[in-house]
Amino acid sequence: MSLVVNEFSSPLSTIDIPKSTIYNSRMGGLTPQSPITEERDSSRRIIFLTVAVVLIIAVVAALLLRNEPKAATGLPPAYAANLKLSDFKMSAAENFVGATVSYIDGTLTNAGSKTVTHAAVQVIFKDDMGQVAQKEDSVPLRALKTTGPYPDAVDLTVSPLAPGQSQPFRLTFESISAQWNHQYPEIQITDVTTK
Repeated sequence: MSLVVNEFSSPLSTIDIPKSTIYNSRMGGLTPQSPITEERDSSRRIIFLTVAVVLIIAVVAALLLRNEPKAATGLPPAYAANLKLSDFKMSAAENFVGATVSYIDGTLTNAGSKTVTHAAVQVIFKDDMGQVAQKEDSVPLRALKTTGPYPDAVDLTVSPLAPGQSQPFRLTFESISAQWNHQYPEIQITDVTTK
């Protein structure tokens, strides 16, 4: 839409009235929408759509790639009956950041006919009332090797336990509940891998 100033006007003497206007709350009226504002709105839409697409892809990937949890039967594996845990000793030490790390050391004996390459245990710490203060599932049982100046806990895949053999083990806990009664916890073997 153009407004003519006089009869003999040239194209330079016309005033263009913008087609789009927006309400400017600070100025209390309608002001023309600048191309910068339109460009900013367009950029925001693109960013919003990109973020939405990335989130949708992440959710779909998480749903497709998640592992089905193992069915909890409540029963230990059959070969666990051939493994004996004994000679428990508890200790604690400070790590390099000043936090207390607790250890349970003991002896693992393989009374079966297969070599054990992995074992995990469930550890239940009780409180003064005999109730569960902390429950740790699937704590890996690590063989304790004393080849250097300090004992080193290694995975059973590195140091498998042959049939009829015994070896020291270590369980490591970064933190234990303050309600724990400082008695030996209940330890049950929940996972065993043999070869």
